[in-house]
Amino acid sequence: MSPRRTGPSLPRPRGVLSAGVIGYLRDDGAPPDPAAGGADPYGDDLQLALYVCYELHYRGFDGVRPELEWDPPLLAVRAALEERFLTALRHDAPVTASLDDVLDGLLLEPVRGSGVSWFLEDRGELRHLRDYAMQRSLYHLKEADPHAWVLPRLHGRAKAGMAAIEYDEFGAGRADRVHAQLFAGLMADLGLDTAYGRYLDEGSAPMLTLVNQMSLFGLHRRLRGALVGHFAAVEITSSPASRRLAHAMKRTGAGPAAEYFYTEHVEADAVHEQVVRRDVIGGLLDDEPGLAADIAFGIIATSFLEDRLGERLLADWRA
Repeated sequence: MSPRRTGPSLPRPRGVLSAGVIGYLRDDGAPPDPAAGGADPYGDDLQLALYVCYELHYRGFDGVRPELEWDPPLLAVRAALEERFLTALRHDAPVTASLDDVLDGLLLEPVRGSGVSWFLEDRGELRHLRDYAMQRSLYHLKEADPHAWVLPRLHGRAKAGMAAIEYDEFGAGRADRVHAQLFAGLMADLGLDTAYGRYLDEGSAPMLTLVNQMSLFGLHRRLRGALVGHFAAVEITSSPASRRLAHAMKRTGAGPAAEYFYTEHVEADAVHEQVVRRDVIGGLLDDEPGLAADIAFGIIATSFLEDRLGERLLADWRA
């Protein structure tokens, strides 16, 4: 009997590591040597291999045996790839300031910025918005899922605050309000395929890296502080950027669902910003003050990777 369809098709390999992982999932050979090829820790090959490993913990892939989620040889490969990625990230996103200073830095909004949301608000065309949505679909069609991994690792005020925000992200009990579903509506307005994982082959290395960071932080209890920091960075910076993206959708006539996805985030994330700082971070530090540096690292690493994605998108569009 053939395996039940459980998720998207496996992507095309981008190098020795990803080819080895994908081949192994197809029952075609042994898992790859993680040291093979000296792959760039932020590059297509390593990040795709890692993404595919992580996706087994979400919806899996069509035709891939579900028990491979906990396959010891594959987990050993994943651990080696994670270590290379995390080592590079700690080197490139060092914590050089206190957590309070890092948090305060997130609140500084330039009068005139030069990032992706600024470009899309002022000059973005529908083709840019489609490209942006394809990239972001790798996260937004699973929005909030990576953050849910941290819930069992928290307790008390931090857990209650995190659960309250996640409840909103998952639609507050209404399937049509689940944020992943709202993003599917945005994609439909832009004429894109809304199937989960449909644009994995189009996903750039910087976008894969961002999603992998969430999975890495979420799946390891020792990185719970970094996951909270990442979550804080997302929630605190989301509202202003969402306002600009809503304007871009309206200006280009992208459609009501496309505009609504971002107007919803303007309102929701303005509230979430207060909860995450007061209850999630505040509660976690009350319980475990030693995690302050890890929270700061999660914030700094997220900003570093978002900047890399922004640079890649803007370079592609300007070319």
